[in-house]
Amino acid sequence: MELERIIDILFNLLPAGIVAAVAYYFFKQHIENEAGRRRFLLQKERQKESFPLRLQAYERMTLFLERITPSKLLTRVNPTSSNKDDYESLLVANIEQEFEHNLSQQIYISDDCWTVIIAAKNATIQLIRKANMNEKTDSANKLREVVLTELMDTSAPSNAALAFIKKEVAEMW
Repeated sequence: MELERIIDILFNLLPAGIVAAVAYYFFKQHIENEAGRRRFLLQKERQKESFPLRLQAYERMTLFLERITPSKLLTRVNPTSSNKDDYESLLVANIEQEFEHNLSQQIYISDDCWTVIIAAKNATIQLIRKANMNEKTDSANKLREVVLTELMDTSAPSNAALAFIKKEVAEMW
């Protein structure tokens, strides 16, 4: 008799247990949905605030790459003497100064983009140093000529980085 009574109680509690389980499941889903919605809204708000900063960082790095393009750099930075080594040092120092001025922009751009920008900077410096070591180079003006001649055959290292930046900015929209 006792076993029948326990079974009756269990049958009477079974619908309440099912309702409680379903209610728990739905409340849990609702709470997770609300948390996800709040996270999305916060992220959207942060993105709204950070988007102009990111875009400005890409603009500044584009300007940096344009300024270190050898043809523009050689036009902007005139030699102070005819010594080719002094001119090489002046060009490299100018590139490094431009880079250091924009160093903080790495916070706002992707790691891949930053790596490409550093590679372009280093390749530009290598191009200038390689031209300085050339046998034909005997003066600052000849250094300019050798670098510009080298660029006729190949594109400037900053062109690849500029293309990468343009691609990344296009993906932001």
